[in-house]
Amino acid sequence: MSSCILMTRVFVYGTLKKGQPNNYRMFDSSNGKAEFLASACTTQKYPLVIATKHNIPFLLNLPGQGNRVRGEIYKVDDKMLDFLDDFESCPTMYQRTPVKLEVEKWEGEIEGEEKPTVGSITEAFVYSTKTYQPDWPTLPCYGNYDSYGAHGLEYETRESRERSNRAE
Repeated sequence: MSSCILMTRVFVYGTLKKGQPNNYRMFDSSNGKAEFLASACTTQKYPLVIATKHNIPFLLNLPGQGNRVRGEIYKVDDKMLDFLDDFESCPTMYQRTPVKLEVEKWEGEIEGEEKPTVGSITEAFVYSTKTYQPDWPTLPCYGNYDSYGAHGLEYETRESRERSNRAE
């Protein structure tokens, strides 16, 4: 009898993307298993803003506003999904909801399925929020988050925040 591990697709658009401060968490086996599948873009526009004194990226669950948002699709096991729910403070800060995505480049393997083509539509879960400050929808919106971007709002890592709190 073969064991079948169900994998869930998750779309990341912020600090968990390649080249960003928290991407390493996707590959820490103590958090679970994650495999990069594709780069993609939301089919609808959403406000992707950088907020709080820690410069955290938030995807506001306001479809039709903002920009189409670029990010990455990963397939994750249940352990990683639990880790991500905890990491994203789901459901209080972020809520995990399905989102439709347009594939830009598919690299991963899908067992028993044909590889999606560029421009095809797929679905994954995204961590977006309905619980935000009233002024957040008026903040600048981004289509492609980069902690080190020209906006000058570099993300403050959790480790850095904890060190600051201990020093106070």
